[in-house]
Amino acid sequence: MQASSRHDDDTHRADLAAIAAQNQQAMKRFYAAFAPATFQFAMRRLSDPVQAEEVVVETMYEVWCHARRFAGQSSVRTWVLGIARHKLLDKLRERYRHRHESLDEENEAGDGPGIDAESDAPEGFERVAQREHHDMIAHCANKLPEDQREALHLALYEDLPLADIAQIQACPENTVKTRLFHARRKMKECLQRLFGHSDGPFAGAQHG
Repeated sequence: MQASSRHDDDTHRADLAAIAAQNQQAMKRFYAAFAPATFQFAMRRLSDPVQAEEVVVETMYEVWCHARRFAGQSSVRTWVLGIARHKLLDKLRERYRHRHESLDEENEAGDGPGIDAESDAPEGFERVAQREHHDMIAHCANKLPEDQREALHLALYEDLPLADIAQIQACPENTVKTRLFHARRKMKECLQRLFGHSDGPFAGAQHG
């Protein structure tokens, strides 16, 4: 852990101790420090800003009520994301329970929106291409098993080390390495089928 990160973690630990004593100012600082990252973490899994915000609120409420549960065996950031993970998994389980109803509603809605008139402009085509590129990556990611998709997100988008990912996923580091290896290989193969070439972050199968 770099010096700046250690300093930040020490600050967050001090805030947690104050939060355990019901210090509202410490909670405000903690919320400002972790709400954005928690929201992004939830958004990448849920793709729903309303549910992602609910995860933030539920996570921070958990921190407020149970700050004493932080045992200090990981970084505060890892601990917070671990709480957020449980909250968003609850959202996903709820979503899957209503999956068939949602699919029926989508089928009744028709084929969905087409390309608007602005897309005739060169910048419009570029936006469409970027959206299609993003959709293809999301398509490939959604084909991954849940544990592999989560490990890949934590490694690529949260830039967490293996030890922290293992802490969040409650598994050995070697298991995380295996998940990342298979996730990157599957992403590369899927994107090659769609694009005809490998795509940057997924070209390698190792996580440094």
